[in-house]
Amino acid sequence: MSVALAAATPPPAADFSNDTWWIVLIKAVGIIVFLLLSVLFAIWFERKVVARMQIRPGPNVHGPFGLLQSLADAMKLLLKEDMTVRAADKVIYLVAPMISVFASLLVFAVIPIAPEVNLFGHLTPLQLTDFPVAVLYILAAASVGVYGIVLGGWASGSTYPLLGSVRSTAQVISYELAMGMSLVSVFVMAGSMSTRQIVESQTTIWWFLPLLPAFVIYLISMTGEVNRLPFDLPEAEGELVGGYMTEYSSMKFAWFFLAEYINMLNVSAVATTLFFGGFRAPWPLSAINNDMLNHGWWPVLWFGVKLWFFMFIFVWVRGTLLRFRYDQFMKFGWKILIPFALVWIVAVSVVQGVRRFADLSQAQLLGGLAAVLVLAVAAMFLVPERKEQPEPDGPPEPFDAFKDGYPVPPLPGQALPPSPRRRAPVEASVVADGADRTTADQTTAQEEDRG
Repeated sequence: MSVALAAATPPPAADFSNDTWWIVLIKAVGIIVFLLLSVLFAIWFERKVVARMQIRPGPNVHGPFGLLQSLADAMKLLLKEDMTVRAADKVIYLVAPMISVFASLLVFAVIPIAPEVNLFGHLTPLQLTDFPVAVLYILAAASVGVYGIVLGGWASGSTYPLLGSVRSTAQVISYELAMGMSLVSVFVMAGSMSTRQIVESQTTIWWFLPLLPAFVIYLISMTGEVNRLPFDLPEAEGELVGGYMTEYSSMKFAWFFLAEYINMLNVSAVATTLFFGGFRAPWPLSAINNDMLNHGWWPVLWFGVKLWFFMFIFVWVRGTLLRFRYDQFMKFGWKILIPFALVWIVAVSVVQGVRRFADLSQAQLLGGLAAVLVLAVAAMFLVPERKEQPEPDGPPEPFDAFKDGYPVPPLPGQALPPSPRRRAPVEASVVADGADRTTADQTTAQEEDRG
């Protein structure tokens, strides 16, 4: 493990010099077809897994094991009546779902699915392209996708889609920061931001083991990034009807739906590439015959198994956890994930710097880390606890809603004075009741006198 953790020179990048224009076209079309078919399978897969968790049969009518159910749903959306809201901005209303789908299709261009394979007589990497900052390209493509959500909610001309799109903006900003920080430690250990070189750097050990805290942060952040339960606050059916997709129907709704599932595949592929060894065979099999199982078309199988392992985690979380409140969601992102990710980046950077530039043995390094941990724990106990503010003596000051010249709502513990418009009917009823009683008393006295 010590050899794997040491920062070594990055492995050579992939060689795309043999790729012709039609090889590149085949790869691009293959990626699109793979993503579309994977979405159809993911919908069936999610329904089946959740049904099994809830002791239900799930889809089992259309096709063997219900495999054609997703195709039937796609045809329903394709043939459904397409309606456009009268108050919508027509151009942006139509372009918004296209932006989301287009941005989601960009990520797989730099994902290495397998090393060099023989494709129609040409030896080529099973990857569309790669460059030194490929992971930054992935983060940029993921950031562009939120524009489709924001513009879709705004262009609908309705309140609830706008609220859902605003929530999505805050969500992506919050959890994309934590997700990006969790990947920094991988860059430090691998010595590169190239996806292919990161996969090659995991020959001895996969990065999720030495970088387990960063891996956990990424798992949480990727769930928030793609708006899945328990982080699907932009939709939140109980609060916002259907979120930013409320005013969409037919194929425009299907584009948003397609983008969500493609983004699930994207973040699962990034987790596979950066933390789970990419297309490399898992440990028990790689120990048998590493050369054969990591060359040719076998790595496609290992990559697919790892990818669908993370897709299963998405479905598992959806069938297990409840939706967060919005304040809990934002507090968790900004006050827990981001600070913890920052501390982890500093720790990994210090360890790598000491290992590279200082002449220390492994025992000395572990001793230093233990000392730092003890000091951190001691500091936590030495920090004074936050004391509650003492309650003020005497009665509270009356609350004046128009003190500053404009109405303000009361703070917790304050109360508005009773409205004079509410007292007027009560006083009038009292006066009327008193008048009625006086009249009744006079009538009774007159009857007594007559008697």
